[in-house]
Amino acid sequence: MKVPKIKLAQTIVKLCEFKEIEHIVISPGSRNAPLTIGFSNHNYFKCYSIVDERSAAFFALGIAQQTQKPVALICTSGSALLNYYPAIAEAYYSDIPLVVLSADRPKQFIGIGDGQTISQKGVYGSHILYEANLKDELRSDIAATKEPTIIKSLENKLEKFLALKQSIEVFNSEEINKALNTAISKKGPVHINIPFDEPLYNLQDNFTVETKNIELDKQIGVEEDFSEFKSLWQQSKRKLVLVGVNFPNSVDQKYLDILANDESVIVFTETTSNLHQEHFFPSIDKIIAPLNEEEFSNLQPDIILTFGGLVVSKKIKAFLRNYKPKHHWHVDKKKAYDTFFCLDKHFKISVNLFFENLFGNSQTIKSDYFKTWNAVKSHRAIKHNQYLNKIPFSDFIVFDTVLKSIPNNSVVQSGNSSAIRYLQLFDLNSTLKVFCNRGTSGIDGSTSTAIGAAIVNKEPTVFITGDLSFFYDSNALWNTYIPNSFRIILVNNQGGGIFRILPGHKNTNNFDKYFETTHNLNADNLCAMYGFEYKSASNEDQLNGSLKDFYSLGEKPKLLEVFTPRTLNDEVLLNYFNYIR
Repeated sequence: MKVPKIKLAQTIVKLCEFKEIEHIVISPGSRNAPLTIGFSNHNYFKCYSIVDERSAAFFALGIAQQTQKPVALICTSGSALLNYYPAIAEAYYSDIPLVVLSADRPKQFIGIGDGQTISQKGVYGSHILYEANLKDELRSDIAATKEPTIIKSLENKLEKFLALKQSIEVFNSEEINKALNTAISKKGPVHINIPFDEPLYNLQDNFTVETKNIELDKQIGVEEDFSEFKSLWQQSKRKLVLVGVNFPNSVDQKYLDILANDESVIVFTETTSNLHQEHFFPSIDKIIAPLNEEEFSNLQPDIILTFGGLVVSKKIKAFLRNYKPKHHWHVDKKKAYDTFFCLDKHFKISVNLFFENLFGNSQTIKSDYFKTWNAVKSHRAIKHNQYLNKIPFSDFIVFDTVLKSIPNNSVVQSGNSSAIRYLQLFDLNSTLKVFCNRGTSGIDGSTSTAIGAAIVNKEPTVFITGDLSFFYDSNALWNTYIPNSFRIILVNNQGGGIFRILPGHKNTNNFDKYFETTHNLNADNLCAMYGFEYKSASNEDQLNGSLKDFYSLGEKPKLLEVFTPRTLNDEVLLNYFNYIR
């Protein structure tokens, strides 16, 4: 096996192997050649070549999102690593482990006008968990000389040189270990900046470094006295559980059943919570959007318990900020956000351990909280179906039709903005696993993330997206790894339709150009260029016809572009909340 001659590159490759970082996403460059050679020649690693660094980072994010393990990103020096930043921020807020391995010039070549050179230290600011700025590897022919006279004259210098060389190697190894261990244990992005001096392409047959793998520190459990919290929980007649982004099957079903059978508890689940129980309340906005002041007061909980990642629903945030509970408890090993400005307890343990302690020998209290709001839920469901039967073809109809068509056990990746908000209004098939980049909620890398996720999933992946998000990230299709089972549903309403439901002056030249950003683009030519099978639909009959064989396996991935009426969609959506009341 050919490996890079530069020992620092060897050390990084070996430590990534020791830490079981299997997936490596590489963007082309010269300064990163030692790393590219080291990883791509090693049988342990699965390497991917993605030209666009912004897309590459989201592609890696999708892999890490699904595997729940770190994925390494490799880029050259200069602006390359800046293009990783949007995905790094997303990984930071979504607790997804990414390892940035950025090549750099040696220190003496920075700030003197060399090309492709920037100050790379600290480029990710406060959006990483750890930054390791490695030191230049010392390489010299002095240590290899055979001339006795030269050795004698340089003996003292040689001794100092070797001691300095050893200290640098120890420092670099420790820093790499710290960074990789942080990504693994704390679930988030880290940055390792690596100066490489030329020559960059020299090879040798085998590894010659003795690499020390520093093991992860053992996690010490946090002891909690649950007696006070159990008492509060048992005495409270109105308890609301709100679940944000949550990995499928991460919460034991027995605890979900206990919550579901407690008449003093209602459980609000977001689409991305991946939790399903017939007594839970999905489609939060469907429940609370039409409420009046008296009804909001009746819904106000004594305790709100939250777990999972960030929440999509702006309406639930507004409700709980205006009608604050007496207590807000959040369960997460890592962090807690005071989203409703009343957080009074952060349980730094796993959700399952929390419920084990909370429910031990627990008793329930008589309450009509669940009964009252379950009746509202049933009423909303009836009105929801009635509304679907009376509205014209629009985004609302498209999402209802598409969500009913997705095969069981599929992975659903959602774009941000309108797409994820429409998904929140429908009761989804419980076999589907739903993901969305809700850390920063940007539209910029949704397609790349979905493709990265698709390549490591056994189940087929369906990506549902809006037009601005899709065209923004069209470089996502520029790779050779997209499985034939991958499907894209592109809802094209010719602009940023979500802005039409926000307060503003619609149907003006200023609004159309600078907010909604109307356009006449379609995905037909992109599909031809990147090898996708393309279909389109502009009405309900065409949509149903196109979906009949859309999910069947073919020789190419497929994209279905659905054109909807730009100026009608917002009217249909806004009228929905009035109707279901």
